Amino acid sequence: MRLIVFFFLLPINLIAQPFSSKEIRSWENQAKRINIIRDNWGIPHIYGKTDADAVFGLLYAQCEDDFSRVEANYIEKLGRLSEVNGKDDLYNDLLIRLVIDSAEAIKDYQRAPVWLKNLCNAFADGINYYLYKNPSVKPALLQRFQPWYPMLWTDGSIGAISTADIRMSELKEFYSGQSSLTNTTSFIEPLPTGSNGFAIGPAISASKNAILYINPHVSFYFRPEVHMVSEEGLNAYGAVTWGQFFIYQGFNEKCGWMHTSSYVDAADSYIEKIEIQNNKWYYRYDGKKIPVRQKPIRLSYKTSGGIIITTIQAKFTHHGPLMAVRNGEFLSMKADNRLLNGLIQCWKRTKAKGLKEFESTLALKGNISNNTVYADADGNIGYWHGNRIPKRDTAFNWTKPVDGSTKASEWKGLHEINQTLHVINPRNGWLQNCNSTPFRVAGDDSPSPGGFPVYMAPDGENFRGINAVRVLSEEKKFTLDKIITAGYDTRLSAFEVLVPAVVKAFEHTIQPNDTLFAWLAGPIAVLKNWDYKSNEASIATTLAVEWGQKLLPIILQTKIVEDEELDQVEKTSHFVASAKPLELLQPLLQTVLDLQARFGKWQLPWGEINRFQRLTGSLQPYYKDDKPSLPVGFASGTWGMLPSYTSRTFPGTNKRYGVHGNSFVCAVEFGTKVKAKALLAGGQSGDPASKHFKDQATLYSTGTFRDVLFYKEDVLKAVERQYHPGE
Repeated sequence: MRLIVFFFLLPINLIAQPFSSKEIRSWENQAKRINIIRDNWGIPHIYGKTDADAVFGLLYAQCEDDFSRVEANYIEKLGRLSEVNGKDDLYNDLLIRLVIDSAEAIKDYQRAPVWLKNLCNAFADGINYYLYKNPSVKPALLQRFQPWYPMLWTDGSIGAISTADIRMSELKEFYSGQSSLTNTTSFIEPLPTGSNGFAIGPAISASKNAILYINPHVSFYFRPEVHMVSEEGLNAYGAVTWGQFFIYQGFNEKCGWMHTSSYVDAADSYIEKIEIQNNKWYYRYDGKKIPVRQKPIRLSYKTSGGIIITTIQAKFTHHGPLMAVRNGEFLSMKADNRLLNGLIQCWKRTKAKGLKEFESTLALKGNISNNTVYADADGNIGYWHGNRIPKRDTAFNWTKPVDGSTKASEWKGLHEINQTLHVINPRNGWLQNCNSTPFRVAGDDSPSPGGFPVYMAPDGENFRGINAVRVLSEEKKFTLDKIITAGYDTRLSAFEVLVPAVVKAFEHTIQPNDTLFAWLAGPIAVLKNWDYKSNEASIATTLAVEWGQKLLPIILQTKIVEDEELDQVEKTSHFVASAKPLELLQPLLQTVLDLQARFGKWQLPWGEINRFQRLTGSLQPYYKDDKPSLPVGFASGTWGMLPSYTSRTFPGTNKRYGVHGNSFVCAVEFGTKVKAKALLAGGQSGDPASKHFKDQATLYSTGTFRDVLFYKEDVLKAVERQYHPGE
């Protein structure tokens, strides 16, 4: 593919269109109707007369806390990252432009119902009013926010963009003609975009009230904690993704919801039969030769001298954009990555008053790739695996690219919600999902795989799912504190499989006079006597996690039959069963040597090297061993840890620093009145000068929850600051 480059050098910081006196007066009048109360943790409680007022106040408060993250999310969704970061992000921008069409987003805004358009207008007004009132804040790119921006990003998930497993390196190679050099011998533990959701029914609740446990696993500062109230029936509390105007993970007085990422989605890749004749592209479909549609996509990237504009000729079949060539086959992608109904659904669920109303929001089928865990004040609990699920021909393997030349592989409408895999009020009294198989969602009372097409539930088991079923089965009278205890169970279930294997390999093959014996006898003894629980003082956790990271690339590549995908638990079990002793022992030796090189010894308590540190509010954080940090006893969800804490070393550090995992965590009990407890990674503010930048760090690092202030009489007892936007 040819990249056409036009060298237009433009100034990086264009002069913004000034805000008019008319719109400033309008913002000032609206701000008078909005009251923001910051509690003693800096959490904003926004009170407005209308829903639009609450949205205006919410976005103003978000900008106060971390404007750079609000802006960054929309720079990304506009496909303009390279205008800020330079050429390295050019193909990230191309991906966004291929799958998110700004022109279609504008059309959706124009045809949106009046109430939704009012919310979108309030979104833009709240941010623009903040920029007007804070001229010292210098946007990286976006000098004015538009009311159609929310239509670019209609899902609050961290994995809101689906590429049907087509990799960025493949996209870049296809459109640049340059081979990717991304494969290296080094390995960084993948950051699982995971979450845990639990729901407890009255039968096993000490109070006979339903309980919801909300535990998304994302990058630490992906969402702040907020409270939105209006006189139009809105009273929602929870986590909002920076720059969005709806609470994505949270609750109101009558019900609560949380989402876990899933492999069931509305995205597929198609093998296209491409023919090129006289420099013109065609594809075969249903026996016909059809021209490939071409669309010039104009991108810009920053250089030291200004902005360079480039144009890439994107190519489309009726399925969607051509994205890659893999094994000599052209791949296109069909995906619903942006939906008007998705935004409507995200808002309406925040105002649902019970199961019936909540199910009516699900019927919009706007949730692109996430599961939902639910509980309500009537004692109902529920789980829905996915939401927007196309009807597909089961003759095809939809986990792989399918033949795009036949009508048989076309989507045939969408499944109704009652056709999808869901569970309401199971007999056992609890539900769980940890990005794991839905066939263990209620333990032994889960649905049977036989009743659903494979594409409706492709998700396999993982070690968090195994641990969740175990901890929820162990308690018969849950309270808020007990569900938090369950959610903070520290057993590392993956090592219940891996450690016995390495102990056996050592004891059966290594003799006292062997060189390996002297090196590994001590570490093996520590691992053999371990209870598989992670904590700050555990030397075994240090050994296991550092050793496990060396094994993980091999485990993830494990297959029994070529092209057969195994889940994490199956891969691990098969690896253990087939591994030769030295395949287990040599990585352990490397672990011991590495720890000794970094710290002078291998006997290191986990909390000594596994740390929480927040030095900067920058989008690109840095870490330093000689700066203050806190010990953390948790580990990555990869190993079955429910309170996931993924940490790694950075250039210049020997210690590991957390980057991903538990972020906003909340336990909610629904009764006559709502009771809830929560915590947030670090703190509410992204400003290092703020007292709320890391005032929750100790709570977070120890898993100590604070009470949520949901009712206004409680909020008023903890007022730190009360003001109208702009004051």
